[in-house]
Amino acid sequence: MRWFSKKPMFTDGEVDLVLSNEDVSDAICGIVDGFTFYMYKAKTRHYMGYVSLRLGESPALYYLGHIGYRVEPEYRGRHLAERSCRMMLPLIRRLGIRSLVITTNVENAPSRKTAERLGCQLESIVPVPQEYRAICAGATHKCRYIWRV
Repeated sequence: MRWFSKKPMFTDGEVDLVLSNEDVSDAICGIVDGFTFYMYKAKTRHYMGYVSLRLGESPALYYLGHIGYRVEPEYRGRHLAERSCRMMLPLIRRLGIRSLVITTNVENAPSRKTAERLGCQLESIVPVPQEYRAICAGATHKCRYIWRV
């Protein structure tokens, strides 16, 4: 459910990040805690997508990454995922995190460009074992980017 009445936790004047009420934790995936923010167009509150910060370490997170994002098709090409990640930096630093993993599908050029614009370094392209493909939306390979914050 999307909460339109909540005050944004982060904004850049054009994009508001509103903390969702979703539980990000997932014991099976090794996500001990985290945050999901809905991206809204400032002032109009049109939903544009989401960005999630996943906290924890596990074999599943090796393939999922610590940050996930999705931008609705009509809002793509505006660097919203990159902007949203940057807006989360104060929270990331407050949590004492010094580096994060962002994974992308090999064929997802826009997502790869997002990681590169953030200054992430491509660590490797890894095959996704069969047991993790379902949580990776069927991806057979993932690009692992390291974001040093």
